[in-house]
Amino acid sequence: MKPARVWLGVGASLLITSPHLGAAEPTAMVASSAPTVWTFADVQHVGGKDTEVLGAPKVVDGAAVFDGKQDGIFVPINPVEGRAAFTIEMLFKPAAGGPPEQRVVHVEDTAASRILMEIRLTPEAKWSLDTFLFSGGRGLPLLDRKKEHSADHWHWVVLRYDGKTMTSFVDGVQELQGEVQFAPMAAGKASVGVRQNKLYWFKGAIREVRFTPTALSADKLQKVPAE
Repeated sequence: MKPARVWLGVGASLLITSPHLGAAEPTAMVASSAPTVWTFADVQHVGGKDTEVLGAPKVVDGAAVFDGKQDGIFVPINPVEGRAAFTIEMLFKPAAGGPPEQRVVHVEDTAASRILMEIRLTPEAKWSLDTFLFSGGRGLPLLDRKKEHSADHWHWVVLRYDGKTMTSFVDGVQELQGEVQFAPMAAGKASVGVRQNKLYWFKGAIREVRFTPTALSADKLQKVPAE
């Protein structure tokens, strides 16, 4: 089996061998490019599944509101299982006064590959987006603390992976990108509002998360905040 070179940012690479790298997606997986859309009007049922609810997230105007201390939702499926490329879009409203580091969406499979959408929050109620992919023992974060956005407002944030490059967007504007090898994921689960080890709680509201099984072009992304 020919090893594949995995690029992990500027000047870093890793040689790995995996039966998943370069493999075509199963026919059943590529039959539809329609997004899987999770809404949060009922925190007990998300994505057609019964959830595990931590704490007591409230539902306000169709959005789940998390307290930043003990509220979270676990969904027992991996919405990007088997995908060589994908786009994750989230409509959320980070709240002022939350923890400085927050994990908002965490997807992890049985092989410990994971996807994270995170924020860093300042005392001045400004937040920066951090997206992260981890596979085969190595990962890539995309974070620039100078790219700040206002808390207590609705925003669309995006993590896009095209099979080679991860790109992040806020409200339709590209922020960062980097190359990383990320093998198609196995079965797993997702958490919303907290990391799966129940640390780094999110404070704010989440109205919608969209999982599209392709790398959407910038003009196809959700862009307009809903105030």
